[in-house]
Order: sequence, then structure tokens, then C-alpha cells
Amino acid sequence: MRQWKMAQMANEPTVKEDQLLFCFFSIDKPDSLALRQQLRPQHKTYLANVAEQIAFAGPLLSDDGVTMQGSLLVIDFADRVEAQTWLDDEPFAKAGLFESVSIRPFQNLWPQRAGFPPVA
Repeated sequence: MRQWKMAQMANEPTVKEDQLLFCFFSIDKPDSLALRQQLRPQHKTYLANVAEQIAFAGPLLSDDGVTMQGSLLVIDFADRVEAQTWLDDEPFAKAGLFESVSIRPFQNLWPQRAGFPPVA
């Protein structure tokens, strides 16, 4: 794993040297909330294995702001092969929860805003 580069100024975002983030945008299959809830403990344990690499992660919600219907993860991996290998063993993916998954390289160019919502 790459080392964190310390910010030079208070308003400069902290970034990693040679950072390569991957965005995972996954949509659940219809009527799969029960499966998602059943697998959630294994999913969280799997995420814990890469906790130091996670920029952010959480469920995509329906318009009611409550019902989970997908996942958005941004994780630091060395390359696309490593990102895909990680996804192939991810519990939601292995169980066939997702209707679609998109993996894209991502570069954050905006500093994290103060007051960003805390982890739920």
C-alpha cells in the first residue's frame, strides 16, 4: 500500500503519492433487499480487510432516503486487476446481489468539505 503524503498547508487536501482510486458503482437486482441484509455482516468484514484503502463507502439509497438499493465504494488499489480481483471475492458480488457493476478509475480533485456527514 502507498504511503500518505502529509498536507503542506491547512487547506490542502491530504493525498497519496501515486494514488489510484477505483469507484465501484453497483445497483442491486430488484427485490433483493433481504439478500443484502443477510450478507451485510460478511460484506462489512470484507471491507474491514481494506479499511486503510477506503476513501469512502456506503449504500446507494432509493428516493425515500432509507431503502438500500446499491453500493458506492471508492477504494485505493494498485491497478484495475487488483480492483477486479477484490470485487470478485466481495460477498455481495459473489452472491449475485448486483444487477450491474461499474468500476472506474477515480481522481478526487476537491478537498473534503468540513462538516461532511459522520459515519453512520
